[in-house]
Amino acid sequence: MSIEVGSVVEGKVTGITNFGAFVELGNGQTGLVHISEVADDYVQDINEYLKLNDSIKVRILSIKDGKIGLSIRKVESVNKERSRRNNKGQQQNDKNFELKLSKFLKDSEVRQKDLKKNQDSKRGGRGSARISANSV
Repeated sequence: MSIEVGSVVEGKVTGITNFGAFVELGNGQTGLVHISEVADDYVQDINEYLKLNDSIKVRILSIKDGKIGLSIRKVESVNKERSRRNNKGQQQNDKNFELKLSKFLKDSEVRQKDLKKNQDSKRGGRGSARISANSV
């Protein structure tokens, strides 16, 4: 397996520390996923995201002095984030639309009742005044 900067490879989590996770890439090579590269959100406890022996996909960020820097979030951001944002955004838009529509319909009903009430009272007053003025 050739390991080049920018490529996405599959690896196995072999160790977890409070600053990141060590991932075996194959051919006896191991890289580090820093805690800041695990997820787009703030990661306080890496154990909430990774477990020992998890098989994960990582993107190779750097290779310096035999140390390999890895990222999980760069892999996810390319694939999963787009679809998740689109789905979340669509769901959020649907919910916002439904809430706005519901509020509009309620407000509209109240306004229609008020308008009808005002028009009926005005018609009743004018109509009876016209009849009595014409009949006299």
